[in-house]
Amino acid sequence: MRIDIATLFPEMVETVLDTSIIGRARKTEAFEVHTHQIRDFAFNKHRRVDDSPYGGGRGMVMQCEPIFCCYEHVKAQIGTAPYVIYMSPKGKVFTQQKAQTLSQIPNIFILCGHYEGVDERVLEEIVNEEISIGDYVLTGGELPACVVTDTILRMVQGVLPEDVCFEEESCYSGLLEYPHYSKPEVWHDKKVPDVLMSGHHANIKKWRTEMSIEITKSRRPDLFLAFQTKK
Repeated sequence: MRIDIATLFPEMVETVLDTSIIGRARKTEAFEVHTHQIRDFAFNKHRRVDDSPYGGGRGMVMQCEPIFCCYEHVKAQIGTAPYVIYMSPKGKVFTQQKAQTLSQIPNIFILCGHYEGVDERVLEEIVNEEISIGDYVLTGGELPACVVTDTILRMVQGVLPEDVCFEEESCYSGLLEYPHYSKPEVWHDKKVPDVLMSGHHANIKKWRTEMSIEITKSRRPDLFLAFQTKK
């Protein structure tokens, strides 16, 4: 799998994706991640990629041509048109189910907007879908791009030691994850549940499922309703 990220701040993206589990897996070449400085595709001596909006208003708008040239550059490198995602608060909210779908796509190109956004014409020309990571606004698309990339790549074979590492986590099955405990057995007079100390795997699995259902029902009734509908 290959993910290309077009941004005005590649160093920001590289810092996030070069650390922890994703950073280690990147070194093993379990996948490819490439960042691209959009300014490198500007045709002016100041490498300017934005201008004032038609119709007036505050802020600046990222221009079509540098973004399109960056996209064409990646397209030529991989020999095919990548699936293009624009990180935008106007997009559909990102979910684990969407991450699973995207993890099956071999080539993804993520565009990070900045300033007041991106000229609509280039979005119409190259973007397959817009994605939001929540109902709030950030200063740019870099952090959302890192979130989407991390969520997708941790499901790629070879990133985590076993598929169960992500299959039992919150949202993957439609439920929130059950509680976890570690040593010591008693901490501040709080004891690890007896069932987890029993060694009875069937009972432990049953308890974990029941806890997942209970937590989801109380904390995220929307997820619980969707889970019930799927059953």
